[in-house]
Amino acid sequence: MKICFFGSSLVSSYWNGAATYYRGILKALAALGHEIIFFEPDAFERQSHRDIPDPEWARVIVYPATAEGWQRSLEEASSSADLLVKASGVGVFDAELETAMVQTPSRARRVYWDVDAPATLDEIAANPKHHLRKAIPNYDIVFTYGGGTPVVKAYRAAGARDCVPIYNALDPAHHFPVDPVAQFASDLGFLGNRLPDRESRVDAFFLAAARRLPSKQFLLGGSGWDNKHVPRNVRRTGHVGTADHNGFFCSSLATLNVNRESMARYGYSPPTRIFEAVGAGACLITDRWKGIDLFLEPNREVLVAADGDEVAAHLDGLTATRAREIATRARRRILAHHTYAQRAVQVHEVLEGSFTQAGAAG
Repeated sequence: MKICFFGSSLVSSYWNGAATYYRGILKALAALGHEIIFFEPDAFERQSHRDIPDPEWARVIVYPATAEGWQRSLEEASSSADLLVKASGVGVFDAELETAMVQTPSRARRVYWDVDAPATLDEIAANPKHHLRKAIPNYDIVFTYGGGTPVVKAYRAAGARDCVPIYNALDPAHHFPVDPVAQFASDLGFLGNRLPDRESRVDAFFLAAARRLPSKQFLLGGSGWDNKHVPRNVRRTGHVGTADHNGFFCSSLATLNVNRESMARYGYSPPTRIFEAVGAGACLITDRWKGIDLFLEPNREVLVAADGDEVAAHLDGLTATRAREIATRARRRILAHHTYAQRAVQVHEVLEGSFTQAGAAG
C-alpha cells in the first residue's frame, strides 16, 4: 500500500514531540511492505534542527509553508496514494488540509491520525463551528495516539465512522541503555517542551518536588524553559535531540513523566517519553492517570505520584538498587508487549479489514 502521510516532521523533533511516534509507526509499517511518503512543511526552523537525515524506509517531501505549497503536495499525493493520512498538529494550514483531504478527488482511503486527541476533542466540544465537525464523518477511520474508550466514544459522537487508538510504543533499535552522560547527571530528570497545558503540571510535579528536596539535583530538558524561574537545584539543558535521548534517560537516578492536563484527564494516553525512557533503562516516576496499569504495573515497574509531594517521597526513598530493579522489570514488560512492530501489525490489520469491508460493501 502506498501511504502518503501529512505530519509535522519526520526528520526533526524540534518543537515536535510526535517525531519519534511517526518514526516508530511508519518505519514498522515500511517493514511490513508498505511504501511511505511523508509530507512536512518547511516551518518552525525544523529543517535547520534535523535529528536524522531522510530515512531509507521513507521518502520525505518538504513543501513550502504556504497555501500553494500544501495544495500542490496534496494534489501530488492524491493522484497516486492508496491511503491519505492527515495527522493533527502539523502547525500550519491544519484546518485547510483536514478539510481539503476529504474533498479532493482520489481513489485513496482517508485517515485522520490525531496525535493529541484529548486536546482536539476539547476544542471541538467548545466550538460548534469547528471545521472537524464536518470533516471527521468523511474520513474512513480515525486513529489516535491514545485515549482509550473515552476518546473512542467522543470521536464516534463527533461523527467518526470508526476510531482506533494506536498507542505509543518502543523502537528498541533507537531507545536502549547506554553509558551515563555527565552533562545529564541528576537525581531526577524531566524532558518535555514548555507548552501551556503542560507548564502548570510541571510546576506541580517537578518543580514542587525540587523545592521539597533542596539537596537533590534536578534536570529540566526541552525547549522553551530558558526564562522559567526555577529553584537553585534545577538545571536547564534546553532542546535535547533524539540522538541524546538515551543518554538523558540513562544518566539520572529516575526520570519523571508528566502528562499534559487534557491527556491526564482523559487517561489511557501514555506519551512517547514513557516508552523511550523505559527502553533506555530509566526508572520511571509518572503522574497518576487512568490506565497506567495497562502498560506498567505500579510500584513494581513504575512509581506513580498524585502530586509533587509524592514525587519527592518516591525520590527521597529511592536507592540505586531499587531503581535498577524497577527499570529492568519495566523494560522487560515493554519489550514483550509494547513495541512499534506490534503497533504496526495492529494498524495493518485494521486497514486491511477496512479495505475488505469497503470492497464487500461495494
